Order: sequence, then structure tokens, then C-alpha cells
Amino acid sequence: TTGEAGGITQHIGAYDVVTDGGKKITFLDTPGHEAFTAMRARGAKVTDIVIIVIAADDGVMPQTKEALNHAMNAGVPIIIAINKIDKPNANIEKTKLSLAEHGIYLEGYGGTIPAVPISAKTGENVSGLLDMIILLADLGEFTGDLTAPAEGIVIEASMDPKKGVTATVIIKNGVSGSQCS
Repeated sequence: TTGEAGGITQHIGAYDVVTDGGKKITFLDTPGHEAFTAMRARGAKVTDIVIIVIAADDGVMPQTKEALNHAMNAGVPIIIAINKIDKPNANIEKTKLSLAEHGIYLEGYGGTIPAVPISAKTGENVSGLLDMIILLADLGEFTGDLTAPAEGIVIEASMDPKKGVTATVIIKNGVSGSQCS
């Protein structure tokens, strides 16, 4: 974020991760700052699973509620990642109760939304989060046809002075080396 205005991420990024089991997960990272509502709404519409990251020392913020609303409106499965559990003032239970107070009911609290406590800084339980993503993806049967022509969604486009127009595209079906529609 140091290259972004005000140190705030201002674009949607896409990243691939390969799990220990060899499964590939593509993440869309949307800005968390409240000024980027439209980007979060678009991100929720093009994903199969939404992960809402909540800091265990901050709890539910206005943009958390807004991101949850986008995910619910998109009708996609949700996972809550309770981050910063390594901090001394982290309070996982308080964060879960705060979600319930805002009408978000987690597994074990009368709801169906899974919550995974993690520390992005230390890596604690990140594998548990990846396992939960794979589980929900398997249950939802999120698969693509590798024999079909590639079909994707443009996430972001920009003009690079040396390369021309560049775009970040998520391939939803087919293979990226084939002709896109």
C-alpha cells in the first residue's frame, strides 16, 4: 500500500495460492476502506466464495457490515476470517458476539457462516482458512470445464505506457490459453 494514495489499496488485485493438497485458489482482494464500496460490490458478484476479514482487535466496522450485505445480496457462501489473533488485545469471542449483534450468525452461534481465526502476520491457522475454502468449494461444486473456450470477467483495466492496455481477468470457465469470450 505504500505506493497508493494515503497508504490505502485502491484497486482490485487477483492472486493465486496452491494449497498443501495441490488445489489452486484464486483470491480477489478488494479495498477494505469505506470509500471503495463499488469495488467490493463488484468483487462479491464475480466470486464463488466471499471471505470477510475482521480484525480481532477492532471488531465489526461499517465497511464490514457493508461487505457482508454485498456478499449476501450476491448469494454466495461467506467465510469470516478473524484476523490479528496474535495481538495482545485480540478478542475472538467478542468479535463473534459483535457479529451476532449485527445479525450475522456464525456456526456455533445459531448460524451457518463459518469463522476461522487467523494471524496473517504469523501465518497461524491460514491453512485452516484454506481448508475451509476448499470445503465450501467442494460442497458448492465450483468447477470449470477445461475443454470449453475460455470465458472470463475483466476485473480491472489500465493503460501501461510500455505495454498498452492491460487487464486483470478472472477465467471462470475454460483454459486461459484458448480464445476468450
